[in-house]
Amino acid sequence: MVAKNPPMGWNSWDCYGAAVKEQQVRENAEYMAKYMKEYGWEYVVVDIQWYQPTAGSHAYEPFSEVRMDEYGRLLPAENRFPSAAGGKGFAPLAEYVHSLGLKFGIHIMRGMPRMAAHLRLPVYGTEYTADEIADPNSICCWNPDMYGLKCLQMEEGARAYYESIFSLYAQWGVDFVKVDDIAREYPHCEREIEIISQSLRKCGREMVLSLSPGPAPLDKAEHLKKYANMWRITDDFWDDWKLLLAMFERAEKWCTHAGPGHWPDADMLPVGALRQCTDTTDWTRFSKDEQMSMMSLWCMMRAPLIAGGDLPKNDDFSLRLLTNADILEIEKTTHCAHQLYRTEDEIAWLAPRRDGQGVYVAVFNISEKARMVELQLEQYNLENYTCAKELWSGKQSRLNGIIKTKLPKHGASVYKLV
Repeated sequence: MVAKNPPMGWNSWDCYGAAVKEQQVRENAEYMAKYMKEYGWEYVVVDIQWYQPTAGSHAYEPFSEVRMDEYGRLLPAENRFPSAAGGKGFAPLAEYVHSLGLKFGIHIMRGMPRMAAHLRLPVYGTEYTADEIADPNSICCWNPDMYGLKCLQMEEGARAYYESIFSLYAQWGVDFVKVDDIAREYPHCEREIEIISQSLRKCGREMVLSLSPGPAPLDKAEHLKKYANMWRITDDFWDDWKLLLAMFERAEKWCTHAGPGHWPDADMLPVGALRQCTDTTDWTRFSKDEQMSMMSLWCMMRAPLIAGGDLPKNDDFSLRLLTNADILEIEKTTHCAHQLYRTEDEIAWLAPRRDGQGVYVAVFNISEKARMVELQLEQYNLENYTCAKELWSGKQSRLNGIIKTKLPKHGASVYKLV
């Protein structure tokens, strides 16, 4: 099964925007292999506009030239990804990532390059031309690189194009594809999601299918679960407490839809060195307590874990945050995670272990000052648990029917009860 557990990896967007280069990808892969692979981290994903030679920041350059083959399929810009020279595409970079024991992924926009339509390029293996299947009225409002496809009017041609690109990605050795400008675009992109999913599954190589950006509509949860492995439940998530606070409500609504093969995606973890294409000294604006709350919530709701910082610049805290084995174990061992309660000042979550060997309880202080949090176990049918281990500190204690802890502003504690 693809994505039996929530995928864990790194994506280049938070630190390098559209400007990431091959050497930076290799360096992050090497760091992951050395320090993080043993904890379950495995995907290395090149984000948006890898096909644009002049990309240099988080901003997009409207109507810039892009690199593509004679069938309108995007290719890596060779000035940024030198190993792609000679028509090799991402195959050499994927091979290197695989040699480290990791998996390789890319970002794409839905549809085809508008340049392919303007040039009337042929669609691989068909008599269609790109202009026949492209929909010039379907353009992403924030990145005009692509035209959507006429998936209802010209389904055969649209399907042929998508099958051609996923066949190419399979040849390259791609293991993860993030498709953008689609997860929140219901209802007009519903058929396109289905064709993308079917084309990917037909390519002969297992790939995780991730849909972005959010928020995806909650009433389309069953459709998303059928056709995707991940889908964004939020717009871009950055290092801002207001965004983290809002995520608790999204997590509470979506958590029941998390399960093997399909995971609601709370977006990347903005940890460590961010926005490096703008300022090489930039660092996450989250406090350490906020970062621990973020990791606690993501793991309790069993969200995919995709680190967004420049990994080689991690400090000790960042690495320990991302490699706490006890916290990460929640992602792979639990089911039926849900919110226990929420007040104006605090939130509590419960995640039972599938093997019956205990439960996890997380408590969060969402107020603006330190406070004592108390959780009466009997109130939640947890009174038979007698021992607890707090997973961030490692402290073990006996329980007397209550979890009682003082949490800092925006802080969290996570307990394994047995």
